Amino acid sequence: MGTPTSDVLIIGGGVAGLTLALEVADHRSVTLVRPAQDNQGASRWAQGGIAAVLSPDDDLDAHINDTLIAGDGLCDIEAVRFTVTHGPAAIQWLINKGVPFTPEHDPAARYPYHLTREGGHNARRIIHADDATGRAVVDTLLASVARHPNITQRNDLTVVGLLQDAQGACCGAYGSDTNHQWYSLTARHTVLATGGASGLYRHTTTPAPSSGEGMMMAAELGARLMNLEFQQFHPTCLFDPKGPAFLISEAVRGEGGHLLNEAGERFMLALDKRAELAPRDVVARAIDAEIQRSSLGHVWLDIRHLGEQAIRHHFPTILAHCASRGIDITQQAIPVVPAAHYSCGGVATNLHGATNVTNLYAIGETACTGLHGANRMASNSLLECLVFARSCAQALLTQAPEQHGQAASSSGFQPPAQAAALPKAVLSDIRQQMRTTMSQNVSIVRSSTGLSTALTHLKALLNSVEEIQGALTAPEGRRLHQTLQLAILTVIAAQQRHESRGLHYSSDWPHQQSEAVASSLSINDLTGALEKNR
Repeated sequence: MGTPTSDVLIIGGGVAGLTLALEVADHRSVTLVRPAQDNQGASRWAQGGIAAVLSPDDDLDAHINDTLIAGDGLCDIEAVRFTVTHGPAAIQWLINKGVPFTPEHDPAARYPYHLTREGGHNARRIIHADDATGRAVVDTLLASVARHPNITQRNDLTVVGLLQDAQGACCGAYGSDTNHQWYSLTARHTVLATGGASGLYRHTTTPAPSSGEGMMMAAELGARLMNLEFQQFHPTCLFDPKGPAFLISEAVRGEGGHLLNEAGERFMLALDKRAELAPRDVVARAIDAEIQRSSLGHVWLDIRHLGEQAIRHHFPTILAHCASRGIDITQQAIPVVPAAHYSCGGVATNLHGATNVTNLYAIGETACTGLHGANRMASNSLLECLVFARSCAQALLTQAPEQHGQAASSSGFQPPAQAAALPKAVLSDIRQQMRTTMSQNVSIVRSSTGLSTALTHLKALLNSVEEIQGALTAPEGRRLHQTLQLAILTVIAAQQRHESRGLHYSSDWPHQQSEAVASSLSINDLTGALEKNR
């Protein structure tokens, strides 16, 4: 087993991981573990854009206020102000890197790039690259990473755990390659940028979603997890049970798209004065209610009234993809359903991405910074990735580099035994059962009975994995085990919140408590829950 070393080890290669790598690589050695599935991850599939105060007609306080309202009382105001204030500089950094944002052609406009509007925003402040912003940003940053001599990419490894020294500090990670050879990657600083946990659910907005494995790796070392119960469901994912997931950007509603029920009538007008541009939790619940009372299994998103020229100009990617699925969105309404999209909870961090575990950081969707509170506002996600990756980089660069290899001697890592071939069909079935359980009982509308049912079933599935010989020493078994553990912690967090707030709506607790309190869980809470039934 080899032991490559670096100053900074970054696990995950979406926008957050790539940004951090580029920001520190001029002064520190970087190892970037970027598995092949990162090309299908959330960053690349982010369509709408990035929220920031860019126009002279907008202001920072307005963006802060909109974010606080969407977060339904649970945002950390310091984190919100920090993110919004650093947003314009982060966008300029992307422009300087060459990201091809869509230009503004109106000569009367006061900002050179086109700005759109999305749910929860009271101004046009979403900068975008047509309707494929994530792809444009990832491709641009990835090209810069590939050229940088101080960044070593590892595309062949699956990381399944973190290394810890005798003092409890994180000192790297370990995983295996495609030939089942184990590697430890030691580093002075380890940064998780592994994405969220939408893969806990059956229907998602990305083809290869993360399932919270990075969050559990951090928890195994003692990191604190926050607000796991707040899983955002994007209101509009293309409804096609036979095809792969595909997000229909919030910008479609931002440019004037209408949501229609089975009878072809707009239903948001009667529910919220912001109509289709209400925050995502409001719109997703409304769509879910319409689906429950209809026979379609979906609602319609109609943009035909915008005209073919506007549709082709603003939404070329969505137009082409829907056409490949047999839907001409210039002539037909789009069938849409809510789907698991974004984890507002995750590994608790400060404003520099630091966790409560020494030398362990988390950025992007893996982290819980306090920005999103109980509900993320549209297009604040890529903004958070950029701002906190750059802030984390500044924190790392203020610390003097040390000689490599110091942490390795105390990591105590022993490679797991060579695992026998696991029954992949069995593991796949367990994963599908987990996703069905979470989708039925821990999604848009929850109940105490449903959560109890979910907890019982998830514990049984966890036991099933543990009973498979060699499962916990093989990457696929270990990752499934971590995913089930996070699912259980998510249910526990939901059970402990005796109110409805933001993305957590309980039919047993339909009202809000007078005081908004963030949830906090650790590996000890999981151990306690599992011991109860043993």
